[in-house]
Amino acid sequence: KQNLQRNMSMIANMRFAERNEFVDGVYTGSKFQNEQFRLEIKGKVHDRVYFRFRDRYTRAQTSESVDNLSRSTDLAFVRVDVTNKFSIAGGKMCADWGAFEFDLNPIDVYEYSDIIEYADNFLTGVQFAYMLTPQHQFTFQILDSRTKTFKDLYGPQPNLEEAKLPLAFVANWRGSFFDGKFSTIWSYAFHNEARDTMLDEPAGMNYIALGNQLKLGKFTMQYDFKWSQEDLDRTYVISEQVNGASEYNYALRNTLYIGHWLHLAYRVSPKVNLAFVGMMDIANWKDKQGQNFSDYDEHFRTAYGFIPTIEYYPFKDLNLRFYANFVGRSYKYSDFAKNHLDVKDVNKGRFAIGFVTPLGIF
Repeated sequence: KQNLQRNMSMIANMRFAERNEFVDGVYTGSKFQNEQFRLEIKGKVHDRVYFRFRDRYTRAQTSESVDNLSRSTDLAFVRVDVTNKFSIAGGKMCADWGAFEFDLNPIDVYEYSDIIEYADNFLTGVQFAYMLTPQHQFTFQILDSRTKTFKDLYGPQPNLEEAKLPLAFVANWRGSFFDGKFSTIWSYAFHNEARDTMLDEPAGMNYIALGNQLKLGKFTMQYDFKWSQEDLDRTYVISEQVNGASEYNYALRNTLYIGHWLHLAYRVSPKVNLAFVGMMDIANWKDKQGQNFSDYDEHFRTAYGFIPTIEYYPFKDLNLRFYANFVGRSYKYSDFAKNHLDVKDVNKGRFAIGFVTPLGIF
């Protein structure tokens, strides 16, 4: 048991803040909030067998209808290292979407961009990983396409038949160049969701994420490009607005989401870090079929975000930081969306002071 404990870790991933919120420049209130608390246990139980479990205590613990696990459970998998370069894992795991925003520990992300915020990011399945060289690693995953059933997620869908094999296929490449100065996390994913009975063709989702990182001394720059073509509105940003203001009560067809995410960080000293995140998320509704609007516009909404942050690390031997930042979000709708739906442009802000730590218990 002592040998086993030496190969195990327990980590309390925490982010706590005092938040002050604004809408269109008007102060709306303040509160203390446990923004993140994810308890993680991981370790090695054999020379080639590892496990990892992480549960989120800031999400409702309700069992999902597909994978039979609580939605609060992020990770629950076992990994077997077949060789020094090749491994196989099975269980609930992080879908390897790619890009640097998603690769960060969730406690380090003060606000997610739209595509990741609305996605099912933890899915059940298998993963095959191969390290070609220490600088180039490849993974391939076969996962459940979702944690809920087709009906629970999309509602009634005319002319669509649920796929008998609702799986997601994810391929990822992590690369490192010039002694780590430039790095990539690129991926492609396909979700098989349904079959269009009228067109006799699959209805799914194609997702591409291209993450790029440049590190020059104390300065780090990360840029992610995300592109999600959805035969069914899986991201649901547009459906959420349309369903609340029209006869549509199900996921829409043929949407396209494009995301840009930029992270700049400068480590002024070992104790002080300055950071800025900027993001732009574009939502397009490309399906005009059945709509009789003369002013129809594919562009539906553009969401902007900016997060300037200052972080202070008081301890050399403990990963604990205090931070102060402002999270600004601006949502701009097209004239078409404003004319036919009950939506309007809105600006939201949040000033927060708090702390972040992946607190190692043992």
